[in-house]
Amino acid sequence: MTYDLLLALITFAFVSSITPGPNNLMLMASGANFGFRRSIPHMLGIGLGFTFMVVLVGLGLAAVFDQYPTSYTVLKIASVIYLLFLAWKIANAAPSGQAAEAGTPMTFLQAAAFQWVNPKAWAMALTATTAYSPGRTPEAILIVALVFGAVNLPSVSTWTVLGQQMARVLTNPRRLLVFNWTMATLLVASLYPVLWPA
Repeated sequence: MTYDLLLALITFAFVSSITPGPNNLMLMASGANFGFRRSIPHMLGIGLGFTFMVVLVGLGLAAVFDQYPTSYTVLKIASVIYLLFLAWKIANAAPSGQAAEAGTPMTFLQAAAFQWVNPKAWAMALTATTAYSPGRTPEAILIVALVFGAVNLPSVSTWTVLGQQMARVLTNPRRLLVFNWTMATLLVASLYPVLWPA
């Protein structure tokens, strides 16, 4: 991999990881409702789960969609249903005083598994392995995955910190309710490119 291609990959990994999407919106809500420490398994699940996903997609999983187009439709339907369920959970999260007792943040395995029904994660993995891995050799795929692993975790952690800092403003149950419903609405809005692609 050339220096220019590696720089372009790092830029793509950073921009796609730091911009709003289902993972980041859920982490922001988790930071606000549960704090940074309790959201660490969620962050690690995203970072490591997505890195593993990039490896599998790059090594040939994407070809399944080419061979069986219906499988992509099934994945899209599952993604929409699961994201709507998560939006409902965020909108109905307990007030911050009760969250520590009543609510639970996403676990490592839940966050890692979520990558497989996250439309943005699929778009990122398919683009990265197609555009930035010359010849799709195992070495090139591994470099792509390692770059995403290095860039993704600090990027998604930023959203958790942002949510945690917002918790200071969200001490009023009404404000927290508005915040949670806003996050849920944005999560549903993130489905727009999936349901109505350009």
